[in-house]
Amino acid sequence: MPQPWQDTSLSAEDRAAALLSSMTLEEKLAQLVGVWPGSEAEEGEDVAPLQHEVSEAVDLDGLLPHGIGQLTRPFGTAPVEPAEGAAALARLQARIAAGNRFGIPALAHEECLTGFFAWRATVFPTPLAWGASFDPALVGRAAGLIGGSLRAAGIHQGLAPVLDVVRDARWGRTEESIGEDPYLVATIGTAYVHGLESAGIVATLKHFAGYAASRGGRNHAPVSIGPRELADVILPPFELAVRDGGARSVMHSYNDLDGVPSAANPWLLTELLRDTWGFTGTVVADYFGVSFLELAHRVADSRGAAAGLALAAGVDVELPAVRCFGTPLRDAVRAGEVDEALVDRAALRVLRQKCELGLLDAGWSPMPSALAGGVDAADSADLDLELDPPEMRAVARELAEESVVLLADDGDVLPLAPDARIAVVGPLADDPAAMLGCYTFPRHVGVEHPGLPLGIEVPTLFAALRAELPGARIAHAEGCAAPGPAGSAGDAGGAASAGAAALTAESRLAQAARTAADADVCVAVLGDRSGLFGRGTSGEGCDAVDLELPGEQGALLDTLVATGTPVVLVLFTGRPYALGRWSRLLAAAVQAFFPGEEGGPAVAGVLSGRVNPSGRLPVSVPYAPGGQPWTYAQPPLGLRGDASSIDPTPLFPFGHGLSYTSFAWERPEADAAEVPTDGETTVRLTVRNTGDRAGTEVVQLYLHDPVARIARPVSRLIGYARVPLRPGESAEVHFAFHADLASYPLGADGTRVVEPGALELRLASSSADSGVRHTVPLTLTGPERTVDHRRRMVCEVRVK
Repeated sequence: MPQPWQDTSLSAEDRAAALLSSMTLEEKLAQLVGVWPGSEAEEGEDVAPLQHEVSEAVDLDGLLPHGIGQLTRPFGTAPVEPAEGAAALARLQARIAAGNRFGIPALAHEECLTGFFAWRATVFPTPLAWGASFDPALVGRAAGLIGGSLRAAGIHQGLAPVLDVVRDARWGRTEESIGEDPYLVATIGTAYVHGLESAGIVATLKHFAGYAASRGGRNHAPVSIGPRELADVILPPFELAVRDGGARSVMHSYNDLDGVPSAANPWLLTELLRDTWGFTGTVVADYFGVSFLELAHRVADSRGAAAGLALAAGVDVELPAVRCFGTPLRDAVRAGEVDEALVDRAALRVLRQKCELGLLDAGWSPMPSALAGGVDAADSADLDLELDPPEMRAVARELAEESVVLLADDGDVLPLAPDARIAVVGPLADDPAAMLGCYTFPRHVGVEHPGLPLGIEVPTLFAALRAELPGARIAHAEGCAAPGPAGSAGDAGGAASAGAAALTAESRLAQAARTAADADVCVAVLGDRSGLFGRGTSGEGCDAVDLELPGEQGALLDTLVATGTPVVLVLFTGRPYALGRWSRLLAAAVQAFFPGEEGGPAVAGVLSGRVNPSGRLPVSVPYAPGGQPWTYAQPPLGLRGDASSIDPTPLFPFGHGLSYTSFAWERPEADAAEVPTDGETTVRLTVRNTGDRAGTEVVQLYLHDPVARIARPVSRLIGYARVPLRPGESAEVHFAFHADLASYPLGADGTRVVEPGALELRLASSSADSGVRHTVPLTLTGPERTVDHRRRMVCEVRVK
């Protein structure tokens, strides 16, 4: 007869409570920790902050009698054939369940920021490219496919999406973020959550909260922002993903907020997240984040004290390994230093989630769907666990194509002529790494295994252009060394080696110049090489001093422009770089943000004209490399002014992107010019394709509040729509504007108000004044209203 916690006729809450009441303190604590088998055996560089300094050997046999809460990165720690990995995970799960008296398996989590973080799995475009697509529906489809592959392999929880709003593009993890606008991050991120959760995977929101607003764009640095900025910029993406997305997990951030580390912040993790927003899932630690309360923040003097602070704040699970929530926390509870009720609170949440996932059902089996034939089926040649199937590559291609941004185009060179002489120059032109961000398996783990094949096909731009334009004569030159961290191109090995390196650099430039001079057009392929903790120019721990193109690439671009051959700049990057130096010298410029395994063909399609570009900038592209940080949503004093010699105006603004066709926007109309402070109106706009190519226009709706009681952004995004049109075709775009979208945090406590008065809705092609096509004046009438998390946060859009 099933035990009460196995009875599926009972609620998950009742089942979890019944099990909890039967557990010892050690058994409850065991559910609050993860283990990372094999991590301590890896001799390569860290893939998590201070991994080798903090990691300790895993005594699996000693842990099994009490159980194990989570398994850390069973696929993303070392390369393993997918079928073998799934079989090994199933065997380990069977062992864990058999090892404790309640038969409780572990919850297995994996990274999934650009797809299933496993060898041979599809690599999708990085999140900054999701933002560039302005397409939540497509991002949700991708997430659903990713979630399905995770579930098929036995994974329960995905550590994505990242909902940090970019505040300083020098931050190395800009590539992991969706953009600099909270509305774009909120809507795209919530779509990703929907996709994962629809596949039965627990989505984990990262990093709660303020991580990307660190001082100087430095990883792990303090965050000093006011309560209104926190409420209006940092929190809304998390709020929407919890409320509308149904995310079941949140990961605390590493930073402190005004001196209070997020892992020890009860206001953030309990009062706001749970008591106000109604979150009922689990809060998990960012890797070693509980230990950092002792080792980095120094707000605790022992492991037990760090555990007590985190547990009281609302952290339920210590990841990635047992360090503080094990014996140190047990001893603190027994000494009366930590209330056991806090352990019960966290354990109940973990067990409830395991009930919801079916892990405590009487008929639970460790076999995922891919191993229906049993764990020994991994030896069979016909085992079905394909992690890079055609349907996933097709969606990866579609997302890559939609994310490519045509920044500039003089109209003379692009699309490339099919019989042109083309020089493809640059250190990233024939390098698969150009497509891959730091949270992809090849760049995160694969680089630590010399000789390991990529495991997937990643066409380079050079190869893709040759396939795209078989009649063209295409030559290649490297031009300069691949970008890397400071000092990586040369070594302090003496004058002779330095001189040799200089000669090599000079000869590379000369060869590039000759190749470009002999061509009709030069495609300069520049950008980033992703890495971790200083081992790349973009990625976690790879923060930038300024936004100058990395390494020797600026000098290379100068050389290419000087040849007189028209230059098309193609950037594969994880952040925007300053391009003002070449703004009047390029024939065209194309931006791709680590577009994934199908990025080469996607960009080649844009260059050839097969793909009409429709990407829009999710981050502003600066004119000059300094003067940071800056984002578009500034109050008046944040814009250019005579009081400062620094002009922060970007070269290309947020939302900017060109097309090979043209569009006409007919004058809009609104249902009402006056709207109550609790009312709404619909704004309609007709968009017509006036060119000779099919294309997609991205209509953006911005709110301008002329006068408010606090300094407000001059303009902020509140809606957008992708409008695909054939030549001559038109469509009507409907924006349902609710007065709640005009709310702002008036009080320092985060209280939001909607106040009566004049507003202006701006229908625009970008955030810049020059991008505004039409304005719609509105007046909010009636009393001032106070709103909360139940307010309308999304402008519903229909394209008819």
